[in-house]
Amino acid sequence: RQIISKLKLNGWVEIGKTSLTRIDGVVATDSDRDLLQAMKNNPKIEDYDEKKFKELKNRKLVKIANITSYKVTKGVDFNEEVIQRESEMTVDLLKNDEYKNKIFKKFNVLANGPETDGGHLHPLLKVRTLFREIFFEMGFEEMPTSQYVESSFWNFDALFQPQQHPARDAHDTFFLEEPEICNELPKEYMERVKNTHEKGGYGSLGYDYQWSEDEAKKNLLRTHTTAVSSKMLYKLAQQEKFEPKKYFSIDRVFRNETLDATHLAEFHQVEGVVADKNIGLSNLIGMFKVFFAKIGIKKLKFKPAYNPYTEPSLEIFGYHPLLKKFVEIGNSGVFRPEMLRPMGLPEDVNVLGWGLSLERPTMIYYGIDNIRELFGHKADMTKTKVNRV
Repeated sequence: RQIISKLKLNGWVEIGKTSLTRIDGVVATDSDRDLLQAMKNNPKIEDYDEKKFKELKNRKLVKIANITSYKVTKGVDFNEEVIQRESEMTVDLLKNDEYKNKIFKKFNVLANGPETDGGHLHPLLKVRTLFREIFFEMGFEEMPTSQYVESSFWNFDALFQPQQHPARDAHDTFFLEEPEICNELPKEYMERVKNTHEKGGYGSLGYDYQWSEDEAKKNLLRTHTTAVSSKMLYKLAQQEKFEPKKYFSIDRVFRNETLDATHLAEFHQVEGVVADKNIGLSNLIGMFKVFFAKIGIKKLKFKPAYNPYTEPSLEIFGYHPLLKKFVEIGNSGVFRPEMLRPMGLPEDVNVLGWGLSLERPTMIYYGIDNIRELFGHKADMTKTKVNRV
């Protein structure tokens, strides 16, 4: 039926009721055959009528095929022989200028190297770096804190902390057996500290007890980096002319703590000290708000507290989104005259001091609810690789 329709469409025959009659004088030309031959010689679709091509395709006489062709020509480095190219410059090639007669492989200096599977920084180190940058932005100088072992004098006595204070007990502090005591302490300053403890002064009655030099010389693992701050303030007081200073440190401290979700026996303390004239508690609170806002902790609370060497004193609390409560992240206050005046600092100079935990702000920032998952054998190495700071 399709063939008969094609004959009639081309005007080659007349169709009767029971027969086909060829029309005289009409020359039958197979245009489809000619078109197919042309397509064979020139297979570019765009050179032919779209409607005609579609018809041939529907009749399954043609189909679309992608043809990829290549042209090979001689390049500038063409050579009939295989030349061994050097991949690197060696000492042997440099000798006697042999490299001048060699051909070297091309290097893509912009190509990415293979990804390394190690070398990821711990979240604590990243937050420590962030804290250091913030302190530097705020104009602080970093204190030297590489000495983990301190004498009880710099760790406690210089801070006007009495020798019978519970924090100085072995249940709270790690004392050394070897070497058990330190050898050198500034004698004149030590005598002034002794008198302040025993008899008071600078508006204080003291503690009214027999101060012991042997107790002050006992070596221990520092319980806070304030031991370093006391040394730096004493050094500052020895200058001929007072100069305002802002100090900070971030390093390890050691306490005989009961281990739980928020306490470790070894942890990092962020210490800050500002010495200047006409400063007080309002300056301290303002500094905290600026500092913690830079690391994303904007919900802060302050609670009055007691410290032997600061008055007034404040505990600092930051909101933990996972625990859904405020957790203590530090302690602060204005250093007492009984600590500063024996050092030799002028009477109109005040010193603001604070100690912050590095672990707890890190826990808040990363949403960790157990400190042992951050620091210790339970730490998740996957989190270390993908942490976002």
